[in-house]
Parts: sequence; C-alpha cells; structure tokens
Amino acid sequence: MLFKKLSLRDIAATTVGICGGIGVISFISYVLGYPLLIASFGASAVLLYAATDSPLAQPRNLFGGHLIAAFCGATFYLLFGETWYSITLAVVCAILLMMWTGTLHPPGGATAIVTVLSHGNYTFIFFPVLTGAVILFISALLSNKISDTRQYPKK
Repeated sequence: MLFKKLSLRDIAATTVGICGGIGVISFISYVLGYPLLIASFGASAVLLYAATDSPLAQPRNLFGGHLIAAFCGATFYLLFGETWYSITLAVVCAILLMMWTGTLHPPGGATAIVTVLSHGNYTFIFFPVLTGAVILFISALLSNKISDTRQYPKK
C-alpha cells in the first residue's frame, strides 16, 4: 500500500503541529526579515509532524543538524562572503559534521545555504536558528500528544 491510512487524531496532530510551529516561525521570520529560513524549517516540519518515527526527526538531529549547519554557513560566509563556493563549502562542511556527530538532519543542508544567503554571522546560530528549532521542538512535543499512536521523541 502506497499510503498509510491516517486516523483523525494523527491528521489533527500533524495539522496542529504545522500550524503552531510553522505559523510562529513564519510570523517571526517575516517580522524580523529572515523569510528564507522558513524553507529549512518547513522541511523539518515534514519530519517532526509526519515522520515522527524517523531517527532524522529526533531532537538530537533537529538541534544538532540546524546548529551545525548554521555554524558552517556563518563560518564560510565570514571567510568568503556570499559566493557560490562559500555556499558549497558550507553545505559540504555541514553534511560531513552532521555525519560525524550522528546528528544528520537533511533540512540542515538548507540551513547552511540560508545562513550564507542571509549574511549570517555566529549570532545567527542562536537567533533565528536555535530559536526556530526550539519552537518546532515544543510544537512537536505538544501536537504529537494529540495522537494516540505517536510517541515523540522516541525513547
């Protein structure tokens, strides 16, 4: 079967999580001028609210992936500015460090790119990246309690 039959509670949990997490992040991003960051958090939302069993959706990966990627993006932006090779090196660095630390989170690749394109420095790691990850995490914790079949995070 291609699609898993979803219960109304699973649909509600997913909907509430996305609306809560992405809604707050979208509002903050637009008000503060970081609209590009929504893309990587949107990809995280797929994992946190629809693929909750995935190791890639777990808190260690969510936080580690985004923070490592933002660090790499800021480092290569500060070294080389906004260039094609700073973006490339930031993504390479982010993926290798996520693999090495066991914190692989595919949306982190986008975070590395967005950090360079947003001219992010090291404070960008904490705000808006860490702040956004915390919002997604809290929203995932709360919304996945609606479902009787989900456990997030996995133990």
